[in-house]
Amino acid sequence: MDRLIELIPLSYTDSVVLIGAVILGVAAGVLGAFAVLRQRSLVGDALSHAALPGVCVAFIATGAKDAVTLAVGAAVVGVIAAGLILVIERTGRIRPDAAIGVVLTGFFSLGIVMLTFLGNFNNSSQAGLDTYLFGQAAGLLVSDLTVMGLLCAASLGLVAVAFRPLKVALFDLSFAGSVGLPVRLLELAMTAMLVIAIVIGVRTVGAILMVAMLIVPTVTARQLTSRLSTLLVVAGIAGAVVGSAGSLISTGAGIPTGPVIVLVGFVVAMSAILLAPGRGVVWKAHRVTSERRRALNEGVLIDLETALQSGPPPTVGQLASLSGRPPAGLRRALRNLDRAGVLRRDGDRIALSATGTAAVQTLLDRRELWSAWLENGWRIELPDAGEPDPRDLRASLGDDLTDELLAFSRGGPGE
Repeated sequence: MDRLIELIPLSYTDSVVLIGAVILGVAAGVLGAFAVLRQRSLVGDALSHAALPGVCVAFIATGAKDAVTLAVGAAVVGVIAAGLILVIERTGRIRPDAAIGVVLTGFFSLGIVMLTFLGNFNNSSQAGLDTYLFGQAAGLLVSDLTVMGLLCAASLGLVAVAFRPLKVALFDLSFAGSVGLPVRLLELAMTAMLVIAIVIGVRTVGAILMVAMLIVPTVTARQLTSRLSTLLVVAGIAGAVVGSAGSLISTGAGIPTGPVIVLVGFVVAMSAILLAPGRGVVWKAHRVTSERRRALNEGVLIDLETALQSGPPPTVGQLASLSGRPPAGLRRALRNLDRAGVLRRDGDRIALSATGTAAVQTLLDRRELWSAWLENGWRIELPDAGEPDPRDLRASLGDDLTDELLAFSRGGPGE
C-alpha cells in the first residue's frame, strides 16, 4: 500500500484519502447494486445508520479504536439490524418501508446516545468516534486502507464466484427456489455484501451520507446498460470516478470529503438521467418531439394530397380550412416540407414536387399495410412473437410475409 501511495503525485494524506475514496466507490458501486435492483435501497440507509452503535459497542468492548475491531462491530450490528428488519416484515403487520424506518431511527438514536455517553467520560481514547457520523476521510490511515482493500477484494471475489446464482435470486426468488438454489443463503449473502460496503465507506462519508454511495453508482449505470454483468462493472467505475473526483475537489478546496463526494455523485447521477444515450430525459424529449414533428409533417402531406385530388392546388388558408389544423402548426409543417424539397410553389398556391409525390405514395402504401395488418395480421404465421413496427411494416415482416398480408387484404388466398 505504501508503494501505491508513493506513485500518486499528491501529498501523503491526500493520496491516502484518494485511495480510500476509490476503494469506497468501487465497493459501494458493485455491492450496492444488489440492494438497488432489489428495490431495497433504504435497507442500506438503515444498515449504515446501524453501523454507528456497532462502532460504539466495539469501542466499549475493547477500549481501542482499532480499524479492524470497529469494522467488526459495525458489521455485527449491521447484520443484527438487517435481521431485525426481516423479522418485523415477516412476523408483523408492518410494511417494509415502515420496518426499515423503525430500525433506522432506533439504531441511529442508540448510536447518538452511546456517543454522548462515551463523550461524558472525558476519555481521550474515544476522540474521533463521532467521525463515523459525518465521516472524516482525512483521518484515514494506511491500516484503514488495508482493511478496506481486503474487504473490497473479498466481496468482489464473492460476486464473481457466485454471479449466476446471485443473478437468478436477484430477479426471481421463486424461480431460484424452484431450481434448487439456496434462496435464504443468497439473500443473506446479498445483505452481507451490503454490510461490507457500509463498513468500507462509513469512515469516509459517514453513516448519514453512506446510502448515497450505495445508490448513485447504480442509478448512473442503469441509465447506460441493461445487462447485470455490464451494470456491475459500470457501477464500480462510476463509483471510483465519483470517489476520486470528490476527494480531489475536497482536498484542493479544503472542505469535507464525504459531502463533496456525495455532491459529485449527485451531479453524475443527474447527468446520466438527463443525458444518457437512448434513455436520458433529454434524449426521450428529443425523440418525442421528433415523432410529433414527423407525424405533423406526414399528416399535412396527406392533407395536401387529398386537397389536390379534389381540386386545384390550395392556398395555405384553403389547406388550413380543409385540414382543420391550427394555422401555426400547419405553417411550421409546410416550412419543414418545403426545406425537404417535397413542395412546389405556384404563387400563393401549394403543390407537390416529384419528390413529394413519391413521399405521399410511400405514406399511403405504409398506411395500407398497417390497415391490412390490423385486419388480417392474425392470419399470417410470424416467426416470432415480436410486434412489427408500424412505421416500416415491410422491414419488420419481410417481403414474403408482407405480400401474403396484402393478398389477404385484397381478397387473395384463403378468401
